[in-house]
Amino acid sequence: MLEKTYDAKTVEPKIAKIWEEADAFRAGAGAEEGAEAFTIVIPPPNVTGSLHMGHALNNTLQDILVRFERMRGKNVLWQPGMDHAGIATQMVVERRLMEKQIHRRDLTRDEFIEKVWEWKAESGGAILNQLKRLGASADWSRERFTMDEGLSKAVLEVFVTLYKEGLIYKDKRLVNWDPKLLTAISDLEVEQQEVNGNLWHFRYPVEGEIFDPENPKTFITVATTRPETMLGDTAVAVHPDDERFRHLVGKNLVLPIVGRKIPVVADEYSDPEKGSGAVKITPAHDFNDFEVGKRHRLPAINILTVEAAVTLTDNEDFLAGLEVTPERESVWDEFNGLDRFAARKRVVELMEAGGFLEKVEPHRHAVPHGDRGGVPIEPFLTDQWYVNAAELAKPAIASVREGRTKIIPGSWEKTYFQWMENIEPWCISRQLWWGHQIPAWYGPDGRVFVEKTEEEALAAAVEYYLALEGPWKAWVEDKLENFKPGEILTRDEDVLDTWFSSALWPFSTLGWPEKTPELKTYYQTDVLVTGFDLIFFWVARMMMMGLHFMDEEPFHTVYMHALVRDKNGQKMSKSKGNVIDPLDLIDEYGADALRFTLTVMAAQGRDVKLDPARIAGYRNFGTKLWNATRFAEMNDVARNDDFWLNDAKLAVNRWILTELTRAAREITDGITSYRFNEAAGAAYRFVWNLFCDWYLELLKPVFMGTDEAAKAESRACVAFVLDEIYKLLHPMMPFMTEELWAETSGEGKERPSLLCHAAWPSPDFEDEAAAADINWLVDLVSGIRSVRSEMNVPPAAIAPLMVIGANATTRERLERQASAIKRLARVGDISLVDTAPRGSAQIVLNEATICLPLGSLIDLTAEATRLQKELVKVTEEIARLHKKLSNEKFVANAPEDVVEAEREKLAEYREAQEKLSVALTRVREAG
Repeated sequence: MLEKTYDAKTVEPKIAKIWEEADAFRAGAGAEEGAEAFTIVIPPPNVTGSLHMGHALNNTLQDILVRFERMRGKNVLWQPGMDHAGIATQMVVERRLMEKQIHRRDLTRDEFIEKVWEWKAESGGAILNQLKRLGASADWSRERFTMDEGLSKAVLEVFVTLYKEGLIYKDKRLVNWDPKLLTAISDLEVEQQEVNGNLWHFRYPVEGEIFDPENPKTFITVATTRPETMLGDTAVAVHPDDERFRHLVGKNLVLPIVGRKIPVVADEYSDPEKGSGAVKITPAHDFNDFEVGKRHRLPAINILTVEAAVTLTDNEDFLAGLEVTPERESVWDEFNGLDRFAARKRVVELMEAGGFLEKVEPHRHAVPHGDRGGVPIEPFLTDQWYVNAAELAKPAIASVREGRTKIIPGSWEKTYFQWMENIEPWCISRQLWWGHQIPAWYGPDGRVFVEKTEEEALAAAVEYYLALEGPWKAWVEDKLENFKPGEILTRDEDVLDTWFSSALWPFSTLGWPEKTPELKTYYQTDVLVTGFDLIFFWVARMMMMGLHFMDEEPFHTVYMHALVRDKNGQKMSKSKGNVIDPLDLIDEYGADALRFTLTVMAAQGRDVKLDPARIAGYRNFGTKLWNATRFAEMNDVARNDDFWLNDAKLAVNRWILTELTRAAREITDGITSYRFNEAAGAAYRFVWNLFCDWYLELLKPVFMGTDEAAKAESRACVAFVLDEIYKLLHPMMPFMTEELWAETSGEGKERPSLLCHAAWPSPDFEDEAAAADINWLVDLVSGIRSVRSEMNVPPAAIAPLMVIGANATTRERLERQASAIKRLARVGDISLVDTAPRGSAQIVLNEATICLPLGSLIDLTAEATRLQKELVKVTEEIARLHKKLSNEKFVANAPEDVVEAEREKLAEYREAQEKLSVALTRVREAG
């Protein structure tokens, strides 16, 4: 006998252990030989990570698909693993070392990397155990890590191949530089933060004119939010059509403080309508200026160190072409070593002292910050490694455009195309120690040799230098005579962007570049389930790499799920204090309740607004199923070898079997079309409403009666339907259903020992007559119950039921179902009448009008007054909200989640208004 209540804290670890000991989720488990493969690769969480609500939603949806397809008999692989998370992991380990007063630079590179591996062994990867608590049925025996030996081999293969194909190259370009972490970061790792700053307006004198702050003909005014960058200015741009400056184009200005002569250039980048119409150009410290600089062949002068301190007098690029005087050198010396913000202050002071500061305006603007380092990043001119993403993007664009890979919801395809068709070179080098070190070695003259190993690079270098005539040949020959490793070649110290190895995930995890059986069986994968924020970071790059190296898309479908927000629609953040920890929810409500809640709310393209009260509600759903199984046990329900669906005789049994067929189709269609909320909704309605509330209730007289044949049939039917319910709910609520499956194994038809390996339901029983018959009863009783509730009829009160205009079918049903109607609807005598008696509430059901004389049971006048007052209140709220939402300023300026919350309130009030209006009309008509 089942325990009285379901205890998730006891059951979930027990079931997890059973699955683990049975190796239930290994690739191909439960499938017959030759079965069709179904593959999903997990978006690898960071090794530093812990489970958050985004992970919970993402992995719940993946697990639904995986369990569903496993039950459909497919050869399923859900490939798990973790990402080495370069910057994040290095920061964690550096902080840990600093707690012991050890700086990273106190260690050698190898010593530091050893510390990272030690940390991973002790603390890394906790998130995978947390995913197991959620019920994730991945093949944990195949867990991979982006820094493990096999994946590292794939990374080397890809880098070297792309380099030799000319698709990886080194270039001096502007990058987003994080001066705290001392590394380049990608555009996607930069977040814009609104700050209250200033806009400084500077006067740049025209060469040959005597500078006079009062005479605009002697200078051009430019404006900047970063005054320190003017030290690296190499031009001022004006629009070609701007008549105010046409006479100055081609002439020079004299850069204050520096003394450099810089040209006025005509370029459409300058907007005549903004500011003075003239723009200072600093190619080494602004992305737009860099492009202007390329068009006009301007020098790019980097005036910052990697720590974002100013460097001038030891800076060859800065000094080039300048007349160095003692006076100038003294001023420049002031800046050497100054932090960029201190330098900003000093530049403004000097510009003001020289009469070059025209004005300062308060200016709120966006400043790019590194999402990890948390400090303002600097556009920084430096040598980095790049992938020619534009070339790799072409087949990836075609794959989506031609339908070989489908993105769901389809609205994200537009975003994908916009980014891919305007893709920039992908900067793949990072100035870190933790990661895949770039397989490039430099010879004594700076020539680069890219190979998979140092031995191969050295062989290539020796062949190259010995074929030369000149000093390098002799130098190499000399070094070879007394060879010491590292003397001829020096390895590039940079590592690869974390997303480089992640881009190979769908095939590197299957053994590529080796032609493994797993690669043959499980690539291409079927569907990628991921958050929309990864469409650029990861999805697009996997498409590019998969097509280039496998000549096939990495997946045929990409399902993009939305964000999980708090109950008010606000994005969760530590600063707001509204972060919900999924592990806390699992502890309180159980994993199944959390999973089912997320599934019910996972409508395509709509953010999930998570309210713990909803989780409590869906825990009650599980309790309902548990209690239904207990009810079945108490009524001696058991599977019967002799029970065949088509032999069922009772209409109620034939009805539930028909509804089961319909529900199974709805749930299957919902999962296969990635409409997970519709699948969960169909399951909920069938289990709670039809099976528990109606079917079992309708069977009570059967179980209490004396017809043994009816009892036997109903017990077998209940057992069959319960088995099918466990199967249908299993992908969404795996722990409870697996427990119920085990607890009801008993005698009867043999079935798989594990529910996760049972066959997915595909019932095809339909009896339209039985369905129509019982659904008529359900509609009738539901209608009567609604009227009683709306009109505040006391629960114990019994009213007669009178029916007008009943046809032969309805009359027969009224007679046959009389006892059920009286018991379930709390009515007395049932009679056929020609007219409705006074004081009757009326319901139209098909061709008949159902009358409930309630005048003697309630005060109709008082009830009408109560409903009218409620209706007035609701109508006033609707008017208030409508006025608020009609205010364009409110809609434009209020946070999006606040506006959406008000719209939802309005919808709720309108629904209440409609119900109250119906109830009031009924009361008035009855009076």
